[in-house]
Amino acid sequence: MIKDLLVNLSLNAKTDVASEFALSIGERFKAHVDALAFAYKMTYPGSVADGFAASLLTQRNEEFIQAANQAKSRFDAAASGRGVASSSYILATEMADAGDQFGQSARCYDLAVVAQEEPDDSSALDLIIEGALFQSGRPTMVVPYINRAPLKLDRVAVCWDGGLNAARAVGNAMPFLKQAGKIEIVTVSAEQEKHKDTSPSRVAQHLSRHDLKPEIRALSSAGLSVVDTVLSYAADNSIDLIVMGAYGHSRLREFVLGGMTRDILRTMTVPVLMSH
Repeated sequence: MIKDLLVNLSLNAKTDVASEFALSIGERFKAHVDALAFAYKMTYPGSVADGFAASLLTQRNEEFIQAANQAKSRFDAAASGRGVASSSYILATEMADAGDQFGQSARCYDLAVVAQEEPDDSSALDLIIEGALFQSGRPTMVVPYINRAPLKLDRVAVCWDGGLNAARAVGNAMPFLKQAGKIEIVTVSAEQEKHKDTSPSRVAQHLSRHDLKPEIRALSSAGLSVVDTVLSYAADNSIDLIVMGAYGHSRLREFVLGGMTRDILRTMTVPVLMSH
């Protein structure tokens, strides 16, 4: 069961889709929701940050602190109003370190919840998503920035290519699959031949032994990318949640996202539970 989750609070959005979604998960699973707001610290070498530049730097840092406090207050009020057990805290850090900090913090939770990065977003949200995916060791729920609905589990699509990350995603998604109205194991023609010994029927059999009744949906890409094929299917069939593996690797202090992971994070239209 999901009993303990961590959400990153947005400093910019009027409607914090991640915290709203996290609270709906808390309601459904009677789970505790912790919220983290980053108060970013901007620093420059002493030779640069003097006089007028130093005052602007101080002003900007104060704005970040104020934004973090406001995000924390909004979350606390929303959690209290919905009767969800919660706590919240502010962490001061440089923007470049936010992903590392969030990923490390998320290691002690069942689930991390983050919002999809909006176009032209100047915050560290992309780093926080990558930190959650690749440094937490925990599943990550990414919520589209257009999302306004609470957690729904009427129809859940499991993206299956037979790979290690897809297998981990299925295991991590089990609390959600147990409550799903309908489970669909989705494969795409371009991916089906990668792992013949871990076919969709095998994972369907595994889920059936958990008293679940998944259906297999073999999709034809018809010239579309795998991501576009999956998202088109999700839109046409009112999918509430997508479960999939996250692909990528770390190069020095930079994360290199796999192509499908990068594309789904950019174009997603429904919440996606990802595991790496």
